[in-house]
Amino acid sequence: MKKYISVDIGGTAIKYGMIREDGQILSRSAIDTEAHRGGLAILNKVEKIVEQHCLREKINGICISTAGIVDTENGVITYAAPLIPDYTGTEYKKVLENKFRIPCEVENDVNCAGLAEYHSGASAGSKIALMLTVGTGIGGSIIIDGEIFRGFSGSACEVGYMNMQGGDFQTLGAASILTKKVADWKKEPRERWNGYRIFEAAKEGDDLCIRAIDEMTDTLGQGIANICYVVNPEVVVLGGGIMAQEQFLREKIEASIATYLLPEIACHTRLAFAKYQNDAGMLGAFYHFLHRT
Repeated sequence: MKKYISVDIGGTAIKYGMIREDGQILSRSAIDTEAHRGGLAILNKVEKIVEQHCLREKINGICISTAGIVDTENGVITYAAPLIPDYTGTEYKKVLENKFRIPCEVENDVNCAGLAEYHSGASAGSKIALMLTVGTGIGGSIIIDGEIFRGFSGSACEVGYMNMQGGDFQTLGAASILTKKVADWKKEPRERWNGYRIFEAAKEGDDLCIRAIDEMTDTLGQGIANICYVVNPEVVVLGGGIMAQEQFLREKIEASIATYLLPEIACHTRLAFAKYQNDAGMLGAFYHFLHRT
C-alpha cells in the first residue's frame, strides 16, 4: 500500500504522521512550531520531518495542512497573521517537490479539518457543511457536495474577521478570550488560568467563569446564525480543543443559535461536534492530496 507523510502546521505545534492510502494513520508525532522564528524556520522544520521519513521508507506524497490563506494551485501561503512572522510567501510545494521529487499538496488547516469531518467524521454524507474551529482565533470552512467553497479569490469563510458589535468574531468569541476575561475580572495573572481550569471552576459554580463562558457562547451563537443566514448549511461542525467540553457547551450554544436564527432555518440546521481533534489537519491534508492528484 502507498504511504503519505502528512504535516499539520499550527501556531503552537507541528503535528505529523504517516497515513496509509486507505486513510489509516500509522504514526503520530509533534514538535513545537516556534512560530516567533518565522516562516523560513518552519519550512526548514518541515523539510527535516520529510527527510527523516524518506530515509526510512518510500513516501508517495507530502500532504500539508497549515495556518494562513493558501494558494492551493501553487502550494503557497498568500497571507498569514502576525503570529507567524514572514510566513506569507512560503512556497511549500515548490521547495519540497524540488528537494524530494515527491508530489506535494498544501491546504489551509480549517479547510483540512472540514474535509476530514466530511469524509469520515461529523458531517459525513452532508450536502452543505460549515466547519468552525474555535481556539486562539476562529477559523471557518464550507464544504459543498464534498468540495471546499473557496470564493472568487480563495479567501471564502475567513469568518474570524467578521465584524460584530464590539469587535470581530474571533476577538469576541474565541477560546482565548476566556482566559483573558477571567483573569482580568479576578485581578489575577493570566498565567494562572487556562481553558481547563475555567471549565472546572464553572462546573463547581464559579460565577465569573460561568459568565465568561456564557458571553463566549452567546457570541458563537450570534456568529453562527449570521453565517447560516447566508450559507444555509445542513450541519455546523464545531472543532478546536475547547469543544471537548461538548457536554457543558452544547446546550448553551444551541440556545444561543436559537436566539439569533429564525426557527424556520434553525430546524433544518444540525449542530455537531468534531469527531477529529488532533488528527483533523493531517487527515484533511491527506484527503486534499488524493483529490488533487
